[in-house]
Amino acid sequence: MSVCKVIVMGVSGCGKSLIGTRLAERLEVPFFDADDFHSQANVAKMASGVPLTDADRSGWLDDLAELVRVEQKGLVLACSALKRAYRDRLRAGNPSLQFVYLRGDMDTIWSRHSSREDHYFNGRTMLESQFRALQEPEPDEGAITVDVSELPDRIVERCLSALGAPDRTGES
Repeated sequence: MSVCKVIVMGVSGCGKSLIGTRLAERLEVPFFDADDFHSQANVAKMASGVPLTDADRSGWLDDLAELVRVEQKGLVLACSALKRAYRDRLRAGNPSLQFVYLRGDMDTIWSRHSSREDHYFNGRTMLESQFRALQEPEPDEGAITVDVSELPDRIVERCLSALGAPDRTGES
C-alpha cells in the first residue's frame, strides 16, 4: 500500500481520537489530533460555549493542511472537518488524502459526549451547533462512512478494509 494519509472526521464526541489512534497504530503511521493545533483564543472561545466561526478556523485549517502535506510517511489526523469547504482546503495539495466519516445521531453522540471529562468542548449547545454546521461528505468526495454505534474494533476493521490496508488479522 502506498503512503496512507487519513483524516477521521465527524462531530465532537463521535470517536475521532479513539478510532484515529487505533487506525494509526494498525497503519503504523503517526497520529495527530487537530484539537492540539487550535489557537489559545479558539480553545478559550469553545471552553466558554461559543462556537467557532469560519474565520476562527482559517489559520487552523491552513496549519492542518500543511501538516498533512509534510508528513511524507503518512498520518492519521482526527479533525472535525464539518464542512465540504474545510475538507477541500485540507485536500488541497494532498490529492491522496482519504476521509473517514464517523456518522452518528445526536442522541448517541450526546450520551458519549456528556460522559467525557477534561475536554474544553463545552455543552449540548456546542454539539448541536456542530450538527447544524455538518455537511456530510457527498459521494464524489469518496469518504469512507462508518456508523459510530458499532464497536471500535469493528469500525477500525471496516476502515482498514476500505483503505485497502494489508490484512493483519489477530492484531488489536
